Amino acid sequence: MNEVITAADASSSFRSYSSDPPGLPWNLPLLSAFLACAVAQFLKPFTTWIKDKKWDSKRMISSGGMPSSHSATVTALVAAIGLQEGTGGSAFAIAVVLACVVMYDATGVRLHAGRQAELLNQIVCELPPEHPVSSVKPLRDSLGHTPLQVVAGALLGCIVAFLMKGSS
Repeated sequence: MNEVITAADASSSFRSYSSDPPGLPWNLPLLSAFLACAVAQFLKPFTTWIKDKKWDSKRMISSGGMPSSHSATVTALVAAIGLQEGTGGSAFAIAVVLACVVMYDATGVRLHAGRQAELLNQIVCELPPEHPVSSVKPLRDSLGHTPLQVVAGALLGCIVAFLMKGSS
């Protein structure tokens, strides 16, 4: 009637309930988010080539462009948490709020900062060569995303999370 459970017994019973594969720990939300970001960044030179007929491999490591890697990352996180833990928990709520902030920022503040950088670069180019600002390095103007780029990133993030969940 009085059983004593040793640490080894508790550890082995915990392992039998765990669904993690042997080896590295399987964290679906984290892996989905990183994979979605990587896939989005990988796709950027291809979408640039389709749109502009110009290959630019630097797009793989730059911000802005199609699809939004920020949106892909946060929506993969949201979808994976929802698939793994359900939508009623606080982790899901935090991820949704984070996703909303990130995607709003991508289409709002960062997009408009990029447009302002375009205008400033144009103004500087029109200055006479003797002007002290005329030799300033141009500002990066590909900062934010259009709503279409954000939606494409969000769809990509959901697809990655669903595929990762299916493969686990």
